[in-house]
Amino acid sequence: MDADYVIVGAGSGGSALAYRLAEAGRKVALIEHGGSDFGPFIQMPAALSYPMNMGIYDWGFGTEPEPALGGRRLVTPRGKVIGGSSSINGMVYVRGHARDFDHWAAAGAAGWSYADVLPYFKRMEHWHGQADGGDATWRGDSGPLHVTRGPRKNPLFGAFIEAGRQAGYPVTEDYNGRQQEGFGPMEATIWKGRRWSAANAYLRPALKGGNLRIIKGFARKVQIEGGRAVGVEIARGGQISVIRARAEVVLTASSINTPKLLMLSGIGPAAHLAEHGIAVLADRPGVGANLQDHLEIYMQFAAQEPITLFRHWNLWGKALIGAQWLFSKRGLGASNQFEACGFIRSDRGIEYPDIQYHFLPIAVRYDGKAAAEGHGFQVHTGPMRSKSRGTVTLRSANPDDKPLIRFNYMSDPDDWAEFRKCIRLTREIFAQPAMAGHVHHEIQPGAGVQSDEDIDAFIRDHAESAYHPCGTARMGQADDPMAVVDPEGRVIGVDGLRVADSSIFPRITNGNLNAPSIMVGEKIADHILGRSLPPEQAEAWINPDWAVAQR
Repeated sequence: MDADYVIVGAGSGGSALAYRLAEAGRKVALIEHGGSDFGPFIQMPAALSYPMNMGIYDWGFGTEPEPALGGRRLVTPRGKVIGGSSSINGMVYVRGHARDFDHWAAAGAAGWSYADVLPYFKRMEHWHGQADGGDATWRGDSGPLHVTRGPRKNPLFGAFIEAGRQAGYPVTEDYNGRQQEGFGPMEATIWKGRRWSAANAYLRPALKGGNLRIIKGFARKVQIEGGRAVGVEIARGGQISVIRARAEVVLTASSINTPKLLMLSGIGPAAHLAEHGIAVLADRPGVGANLQDHLEIYMQFAAQEPITLFRHWNLWGKALIGAQWLFSKRGLGASNQFEACGFIRSDRGIEYPDIQYHFLPIAVRYDGKAAAEGHGFQVHTGPMRSKSRGTVTLRSANPDDKPLIRFNYMSDPDDWAEFRKCIRLTREIFAQPAMAGHVHHEIQPGAGVQSDEDIDAFIRDHAESAYHPCGTARMGQADDPMAVVDPEGRVIGVDGLRVADSSIFPRITNGNLNAPSIMVGEKIADHILGRSLPPEQAEAWINPDWAVAQR
């Protein structure tokens, strides 16, 4: 069962890559261990808390004890399903800031500046946010990925945006366009009331063309002969076989499973591979290093009035929402409820935003547990560019064993200072007239948590992952000892092998990672096909007073 290209992982990057290669007439075999994405738990946007907590859809990864977080083990959900993590995520759509990609280019990823990646963001998008304003020339209008905005019917969404303005921050019509900094409507990969995952956007159209086959199987390692990747060893139905590639193998298995597969294949830190009896084919110490994520806390507030989603947070309310969605794809079930957001700078001297806000008109956790105090609302917030770095390493040479994941969250002293600013600046925003009238009291951290020591204790006990792992096979120049792939996604030291997922990010981008992960799949496809979109020189808005003022 051969193909021109064998791709491992039907997630965000893999789906886009498979679509573009198949569209160009290449025969593609896409290996995915997970099953179908059909069913309301995935397709209904409001049900987002369910799939990431279900073993049928999630790999079930978790961290080793995190020393700076009191030894807590944090969950690290990754999609084990058609569509990958785009089928279990919160559907929030954030490209990242222009300066993120300029940093990539400066760090050795030549050809990945904002001017280089903007055409790919535009090619992948079908944007539906024109009614709110913004400059459409920054956006795409005919791509496979529908990007929409929620109706913002709940008055709390508008109040949150207005409170940001009252606190002295700008309002932005389109944070994915010219100006990220400010408060405004949030965008989502939702279309006609359904989750518009990478599977819906890319895989289903690609399957109709006949050049793409999806093979259900568990990838064990890359088959390498004479220094060249020639296929992928998979387990399925109790049998082990090899899916061979006539041209190349591409790993798009996530920033957790991609480094694991590289190491199982003999590509990684030589000493670590030797510990597990794995023959070293390419000594690349950067494999599994440079692991990054966004940490966040939920600042929750009790509401003065019963206008939050809590009134639906019961069996009967959920049943009514589900029934309406099932029959009409409308109503509260058709939104992820993240309909307003903010991006701000934590201090003067910071050129572009380093704090993100997701506003939610209910006080509830990702695992679906609502605050005991009833009606409330919350904002998710945390620093965007932590200096802490972690690792993904092998537990053993057995492909069935989960890897060891150590983020080393909050291991850099600057992380604590940045997180304290998040909490204090957020309190200031919620004290503005637009929100103050809706706030009865602060649920968490709570009004008594004021000193640096008390805030640090709250962060240590309550910070959670925003589920944005990346960086474990980072791009760079071939002479960079810590680079794993070159700027065309080719694994350094092995022919015929590439990576095209969030593993290759040199540094984490501002905001949620689904959009830049899809962009990576789009752009690596062009590198494979020997083509490129011309760069677009577009100057993103930077606050002219950034050097001397926080807002």
